[in-house]
Amino acid sequence: MPYTPNAEPYCWLSVPRWYLWDGGFLLTARAQGVVPAHTHHAIQIVIALDGCVAICGQNDDWRESRGVVVRPDAEHSFDCNGALGVMLFVDPESSEGGWLSTSLRQDITTVPESRLDALVPALRTFADQPDETEDVPALIRSCVHGLRPGLAPARRVDTRVTTVLEAIRRSDDLRISLDTAAEMAFLSPTRFAHLFKEQVGLPFSRYMLWRKLTRAMVAIASERTIAAAAHAADFADAAHLTRTFYQMVGMAPSALMRGEFIEMPSPFNSLAGTPGERRPAE
Repeated sequence: MPYTPNAEPYCWLSVPRWYLWDGGFLLTARAQGVVPAHTHHAIQIVIALDGCVAICGQNDDWRESRGVVVRPDAEHSFDCNGALGVMLFVDPESSEGGWLSTSLRQDITTVPESRLDALVPALRTFADQPDETEDVPALIRSCVHGLRPGLAPARRVDTRVTTVLEAIRRSDDLRISLDTAAEMAFLSPTRFAHLFKEQVGLPFSRYMLWRKLTRAMVAIASERTIAAAAHAADFADAAHLTRTFYQMVGMAPSALMRGEFIEMPSPFNSLAGTPGERRPAE
């Protein structure tokens, strides 16, 4: 029988717990309802700790699964289906994200049961007793590695692009223009724009909007108002942030204003091999 998504609006059935960093997050919660079609630049991992979730790609039918991985920039809708779940956004420009990306042959990948059986016990313990987990970054990395066992293949990214990505990651100011980025790479704006899209998978302006959004997620947890978060992440105003949230996450930013928040450095390494922690611009 074809899967029919729940018609109820998206809502939390438990208090969500957010682990946020500049570039992604880990979320544990039980939720109900459908998140409408949206597109974001993160690798999205969803693992149901009980029951199943359901997902639909741009031209696909709905399918149920205990675990799915969504490729960066792939349009998808999501039915939480009442399951207690773990959701992880992995920065594809991290070395772990680049490594995982090499295994994603389709927009949406169903995780084999054998890998889920190895991952779920630790994740369920974490969801039930989060304060008992001493090393959350290690848990996050082990989750990613458990989805893609084996030796990590080399990911060749042009050093001119990684130089710009590192500058963006380290900077407190996300109003970096294409011309400025091109100067960092010692290229003309036209040549850099082509190279960046070829290497990263989306235009430079779209990537900068995504980086602003991930920084706004962290800011919402600390600022507690949409307007303040928009200002902190260099959005024009709260309306611009809200529109971007709907486009990239499928929901309003107010969805992040409920729950428990833990801000942390990125658990992943950058492509340059340095810790994923952001530092102020010099």
